[in-house]
Amino acid sequence: MCDLDDQYMHAKTMTLSTKDPSWFSVASSAKTLLVAAAQTWEDTDVSEQYIQQALAQPDVELDTLVSAYRYFFYKNNNAKALEIAIAVCDRVRNDQQWPTDWEDLKPLFLDQLDDAMVRLYLSAYNASGLLLARLGQLEIAQKIANQVQQIEAKEFGGEFLLNILNAPDDDEDD
Repeated sequence: MCDLDDQYMHAKTMTLSTKDPSWFSVASSAKTLLVAAAQTWEDTDVSEQYIQQALAQPDVELDTLVSAYRYFFYKNNNAKALEIAIAVCDRVRNDQQWPTDWEDLKPLFLDQLDDAMVRLYLSAYNASGLLLARLGQLEIAQKIANQVQQIEAKEFGGEFLLNILNAPDDDEDD
């Protein structure tokens, strides 16, 4: 049995490397919890506890949300990953004071495609489409894929998601 306190203390003293990812600029307490989750990745029960603790921190930072949605995505906890991917989109949209209607967002995205927040939003939005597809919400997933494809078909995965959603059934007779 893994002792959470021992793992936490080990993570607290550990540094990732001199080449930490540029997005890894979260508060020290959240960073320690996220590092502990990474170190205990193989033990989902333990690593998920660290992710949940990071999400429970006051004033959860955007990078913590991104880390959490990616964690749940790769752990195939689709419902939780979707919940947090939507929270990432909502946070970015609110922080940037963007409109909520896609037709209003589209020209902004096309004009600012190199902006980090635009790119993060589109990546999380497309991930939400894939997660919805995994959860059987194919119509909504299709809508999201079509929207993302209008911006940059390949880079943000809109075309990829559309190919998955529109692939012919293997069971169909030719």
